[in-house]
Amino acid sequence: MHRKRLPLLRPIDRRRFVGLCAGSLALAAAGCRRAGDPAYARGNTLVMTLTDVSNVVPDNWDLDPLYCPRLAVFDENGELEPQLAQSWEHSPDYREWTYHLRRDVRWSDGVPVTAHDVKFTLDLLSHPDVAEYHFDSVNVLDDFTVKVRSGGIFNGGAQDDITYFPKHVLEHLEPKKYYDWDFWLHPTVSAGPYRFVRYLPETMMEFEANPAHYLGKPKIERLVYKFVGQAGLNELLSGNVDVVKSANPAHIPFVAKDPRFRLYHLVGSAARAIFWKCDHPLFRDPRVRRALTLAIDRRELLELSNLPSDLPFSDGIFTERQYWRRQFPEPLPFDPAQSRALLEAAGWQEHDGDGVRERDGRPFRFTAFTASGNGLDRMAVYVQAMLRRVGVHMDIQILDGPGARVAAGEFEAVFMNHTHDARRQAQFFGADNPIGYRNPKYASLINRMASTSDPDEIERIRVAMTEVFRADLPVTRLVPWTSTTFAHRRVQGLSAPFYAPPQDLWLENEP
Repeated sequence: MHRKRLPLLRPIDRRRFVGLCAGSLALAAAGCRRAGDPAYARGNTLVMTLTDVSNVVPDNWDLDPLYCPRLAVFDENGELEPQLAQSWEHSPDYREWTYHLRRDVRWSDGVPVTAHDVKFTLDLLSHPDVAEYHFDSVNVLDDFTVKVRSGGIFNGGAQDDITYFPKHVLEHLEPKKYYDWDFWLHPTVSAGPYRFVRYLPETMMEFEANPAHYLGKPKIERLVYKFVGQAGLNELLSGNVDVVKSANPAHIPFVAKDPRFRLYHLVGSAARAIFWKCDHPLFRDPRVRRALTLAIDRRELLELSNLPSDLPFSDGIFTERQYWRRQFPEPLPFDPAQSRALLEAAGWQEHDGDGVRERDGRPFRFTAFTASGNGLDRMAVYVQAMLRRVGVHMDIQILDGPGARVAAGEFEAVFMNHTHDARRQAQFFGADNPIGYRNPKYASLINRMASTSDPDEIERIRVAMTEVFRADLPVTRLVPWTSTTFAHRRVQGLSAPFYAPPQDLWLENEP
């Protein structure tokens, strides 16, 4: 594996860090403004970006719900809202769900949407050649009632992820060619809020509002998805598109100062983080891990990452529903004085004036691994500077991918993504984990979480996990996972952190 070691870096100031994050852009926002804004000339047509045609795949959250129905969707309070399913009930263990479908939903060719479409889709997604999900059984009770059973973790929310395909159109196709079916580029029938109009290779896909949609015709008449590669910012500033999703964070300052646009930050439960090797002599004491966390100004790090400093964030373990409700504790504060006090209480003193603390003749020096090109390397430079202020020296080593070293437990600290799902929690914090974290109570809570599908019970477990996690801090969460949307001011109905789909939007076309 090719590795290179970064030279020791001096502390960086805010201006230099922003420069590192933003890079150089040949096109400045001010130079792109025009006296006549072309966005308003499009009338009731909304133009959004996709990177390229490779994004047009099944299970695309932007495209599939336009023409294929979902059983239910989450609202902004984290509650399931009926869609194709008008009602449902579940077993006491939440692993078997019976859905009662609306009877007034039809594909655009007149064929009713039935429980047979639901079964066809779930069987297809469970097929070995597709293997996106696994269901123990899917049984059609009648044309408008279907029962779904999963032996693993499953609840009604999983159906929010799935759009249901037309059996009568797709049942003759080979599952092994699932990702190459022409239907994804030419969806010939629709039971969603929009109907397919045309696809221009490597250029765009166009949809029109479905006047027969069972929830009513959308307010926006036409949708166009342009394949723009990495040119989303240029297309937005030039007035060629209205919305750029999953925008490059480096472009945020250029868009934020342009009054034509608004920014929306969708924040998830995952975070960019530092994983400490908890059984390493440097990090075995929880006081030390807390001290290192307190030494990092994470609100400033948000700003230096071009994100709002008041973005909702936590050192806890929470579900998306808890996030939407803001049911999580605030992160630990930036407190370098307390950080120094904890390090001294743990025996780390500065003796020889070199700025690095020592204990029993050993300097507090370690190497943190990170990968390049994902933003974590730049965060590592900032963390390096902050830790130096409390007498801790961190070297940075960039690897092509630190995963193998982490899995083998061959690291001292590593910058990675920290997620809350049960599988990743078990992998990194359960029994025999590679980061050397040993807490029987936390491991027991992980096992409890993995054995239930009751969303209320999962939330109670995560509250208990948060209490243990914040006491031990085996990981320092730095910046929450964030996806930023740039949108022209004429686009109405968007919000954050809950992203509204196109059928819930409308346009105001007066400049």
